[in-house]
Amino acid sequence: MASGKTPWPMRSCRRADRFQSRVVTSRNPKLAREAEESLTTKQRLASPWERRRPRTTQLRDMGGVSHQKFSAVDPDQRLFQPFPSEVVFENYVPRQFYIATLALRNRDKVPRLLNVILGNSPYFELISPSDEDYKVAVGMSSTYRILFRPDENKDYFDELIIITEREKFFVPIRAIGARAILDFPEQLNFTDCPVRFSTRKTLLVRNVGKREACYSITTLSPFSVDPSIGTLGVGEAMEVTVEFHPPKTGVYSSPMIVHYDTGEDVHKSLSGTAVDVNIRLDKSSLTVEKASITLSNQRSLVIHNQSAITAHFQWKRFVDQEEEERQKLRLQRQEEDKLHDVPKEHGVVPPLREHPSLPLCTFQNQGTEVQGDCMPFCNDIFTIVPMEGDILPNSSLEMNVIFKPKEARVYQETVYCDISGCETRLPLCLRGEGVGPHVELSCDQLSIGKVFVGSTHSYRVLLLNRGVVETHFSVVYPERAVGCCFTFTPREGMLLPFEHQVIGISFNATVLGQFTEEFQFSVKGSPEPLTLTVR
Repeated sequence: MASGKTPWPMRSCRRADRFQSRVVTSRNPKLAREAEESLTTKQRLASPWERRRPRTTQLRDMGGVSHQKFSAVDPDQRLFQPFPSEVVFENYVPRQFYIATLALRNRDKVPRLLNVILGNSPYFELISPSDEDYKVAVGMSSTYRILFRPDENKDYFDELIIITEREKFFVPIRAIGARAILDFPEQLNFTDCPVRFSTRKTLLVRNVGKREACYSITTLSPFSVDPSIGTLGVGEAMEVTVEFHPPKTGVYSSPMIVHYDTGEDVHKSLSGTAVDVNIRLDKSSLTVEKASITLSNQRSLVIHNQSAITAHFQWKRFVDQEEEERQKLRLQRQEEDKLHDVPKEHGVVPPLREHPSLPLCTFQNQGTEVQGDCMPFCNDIFTIVPMEGDILPNSSLEMNVIFKPKEARVYQETVYCDISGCETRLPLCLRGEGVGPHVELSCDQLSIGKVFVGSTHSYRVLLLNRGVVETHFSVVYPERAVGCCFTFTPREGMLLPFEHQVIGISFNATVLGQFTEEFQFSVKGSPEPLTLTVR
């Protein structure tokens, strides 16, 4: 190998003979065009069908330069076939000399003129077999050498201009400098991973190239990579985490593309299989014992996690994510309508720019909390404790379902446990019956007998609370005329548990004749009032 003392540029083949020719493979073995990584110069020349067609910029009038105006070569083909179609230098050292050869074969059935030109480049020089245009015999090749002397280990590019009697076309010269190479595995497989759960694999990735790696990594859901962008020095290593979070069971695959700042993309393969794991509720239906209104009762519920993952759970109102999205959209539209209706009531319609965004709000009056993507189960009657949490592998978690009725009736609600490792939410049917106040009258009939008109008579009955809850009562008078003759004292009040209230009744007759009147005692929380019949 000659040193830097060799004259530059060179103009003759004899001078070029003093330099050792170094023709390298066309691409870095870890980058694009991996099929060319082992090609030698002889192999490149032997496989022209793998070369791309040269770029033609101008067609010439053959009559002006040759007596042979017709050619046996198709017009869409070149008169001279270049071997190779692209001159590539690679794995070179700065301030050293390298030579590559280019052969141009005459494909026509008559000799043809050929001229090759290289622009004024400080890095490349063309060594021609002749200083002037000359004819190449039929089927013969004219060989040119390209001398390359790099200053740095970086990319270089130039083009040879090939001028024939019929066309002008280009042969690119490309010098590929040092490249960064991150040694990711060709394929990464996630086998039998829990659905709706993040499975991670950490890779130790090294830069085995000869240049600092400035990279970015892209992939498709449900795969993700962290870090997805960064730099890594030559010979250095880093940890890269690949995450697989499948939303449904099944088989997934995705390319993982490593983009380098030098323009190359490296394609790797990611694949994974998502399955349901053994997580279940100990019962699908739960009935809580009867509870008095304003009081509560509870029962226990167990979630069994017989898998190898730490499962995160949360109780939800709706059966799946799609239904949640529909409900959130409906509630958001209702809130938007409310915001637009308020100014319209005052005769003012504000422009849209005054409301640049309408966030999802918390709809307390509908028992639904809408915040971002979270719509947990929220109910004033049934409460599950805890509402959200984690269950360790191969363990169980006991929780309580609290029933607190507001009315004396039967309640039924279906809730759904959204838990990692299960594609569908686990349903749980809750049932409970609310019991109203246990209030009685000491008698349900009061017989007055015969009395004089204008006379006043007094009676009393007892209102008994035989239950455990405090309740409110009130007397409901009938609308008929006789009802106005009666006065109840007290007319309303609170009745404590296991206590009684004396109700005084005063009657002042104002009309003649027989009568039967019904007075009702309304008890809060009781579906039916108590009735007192007076004759």
